[in-house]
Amino acid sequence: MSSLTVRILSVNIIAIMILAAGILYLGEYTESLIDNELKSLESEARFVSGALSEGAVRPVFQISPIPFEDPLEIEAVKPQLARNMLGRLGQSTKTHIRLFSVDNSLIGDTRTLSVSSAHVQREVLSKKDKAFNIGYLFNQSAGRFLDVLPTQTKFNTFPIQEFDDIYQFHDSQRAMLGQVSTSAWRRDDDTLILTAAAPIQKIKQVLGVVVLERDGRELEEKILQIRVDVFRVFLGSLGITVMLSIYLSGLIGKPLKKLALAAEAVRVGKGRDLEIPDMSKRGDEIGELSLVLRDMTQALRDRMDTIERFAADVSHEIKNPLTSLRSAVETAAKIKDETKRQKLMDIIHHDVQRLDRLISDISNASRLDAELTREEMSRVDLVQLILQLKDAYKKPIDRIGEDGKKSKDRIIAHIPANEEFVILGNEERLGQVFGNLMSNALSFSDGDDIVDIKIGRAGKNIIITVEDEGPGIPDNKIEAIFERFYTERPDHEDYGVHSGLGLSISKQIIDAHDGEIWAENKKDDADKTSGAIFKVKLESV
Repeated sequence: MSSLTVRILSVNIIAIMILAAGILYLGEYTESLIDNELKSLESEARFVSGALSEGAVRPVFQISPIPFEDPLEIEAVKPQLARNMLGRLGQSTKTHIRLFSVDNSLIGDTRTLSVSSAHVQREVLSKKDKAFNIGYLFNQSAGRFLDVLPTQTKFNTFPIQEFDDIYQFHDSQRAMLGQVSTSAWRRDDDTLILTAAAPIQKIKQVLGVVVLERDGRELEEKILQIRVDVFRVFLGSLGITVMLSIYLSGLIGKPLKKLALAAEAVRVGKGRDLEIPDMSKRGDEIGELSLVLRDMTQALRDRMDTIERFAADVSHEIKNPLTSLRSAVETAAKIKDETKRQKLMDIIHHDVQRLDRLISDISNASRLDAELTREEMSRVDLVQLILQLKDAYKKPIDRIGEDGKKSKDRIIAHIPANEEFVILGNEERLGQVFGNLMSNALSFSDGDDIVDIKIGRAGKNIIITVEDEGPGIPDNKIEAIFERFYTERPDHEDYGVHSGLGLSISKQIIDAHDGEIWAENKKDDADKTSGAIFKVKLESV
């Protein structure tokens, strides 16, 4: 027997034992029975309010306060539907049920509602003599004894004047707050009365209050009769409790144990065929837990695959300059010509710089995921961000011409006037993305070529486009340019100046903002490539 089973059994059995021990004391025994009756009344109140919420609440249209706007659709209690349902419910219970609207008006009362098909048949019954036996004698003696003992539970006097006002009556006040409330009272004639109130709700909006009233005199009469069967009921309750506890333990404990063993097997296992059991068909929290564990396991495996690929890519990229560096060092030791030696030293210096650049870019890329998850998003004005980057990418010497006049801009921003383009994001990281796109566009363009930046809307999304007039992208490399360490640089740039991580990092940043980034080729009238186009899509606020 698992520890969970023992705990469930202990909790449930302790509850039964406390109930049985309380019955030995008449005051606690009476309170327990009244409490059970209140719970029954509470369940009935929940049932009635639930039935009315589903069956008597319908959409209605309310005139919009804004001129020329369509009517607003709201939920409201339909009085006639509610009265019909109360009439039906009143036939199957002795409880007095009343339904109030939120404006304190009475919608229906089971004592005044009647069904036309109801028919009462009266028949005179013969009076049956009660058998004189030990059980009868015990009941009579116990009744007299209980009448003598001052064990009657004390309750507040029933506020009959407040009962008809849902804003004054205690139970209905709580129902107006969306809670089910029950109470026990004493009438002026010292008889017991039980009340309950429950809200009529739709999507947590209280549309009315149902108030139930039950006469407790029958309960007081039955208190003495039930004592004879207490022990039998106790044994039956104990048996049922044990069986239900064992069943509940199996329903909860075994699946959790199974999930724990599967998670442990995944942790220590070396194969990828180990999976967390799919318990989603249960439709409960354990099923949700299994789905979360499965998703978490898959995410961890994907992350491990990503790390493995990243490590392989890093190893490959670092191996090339290291191989070149080793070859140059080995050759430099054998060459006596000072000119050739100086060329080899230049190669070594270039390879060292390339290694330093690679290591720095790899370090930044490896930290990017963690930094993006920690940093908080804020409102970012894309127009201001692009204009600042546009100005920053102009060389100081290019900001004024030789004659002191402003020179021609190589980056032209096309921004709609009087329109805001604001998103939730990380301004520094987004600046890194657009700065990288501008830098690439300038590097692939000749000295007089123009880089166009356009910003516009597509529904709820903002589209930022960066176009250049360079040679474009090879058609078979449009998707590959976003892969790590892929580089396709202009002929005038030295090999190894760039690590090939810029576009990969840009895509990683845009993905973290739930956006998209892609590349296209610009075509002229002759359907020839006349430049590259990079587009970024982000959701506006």
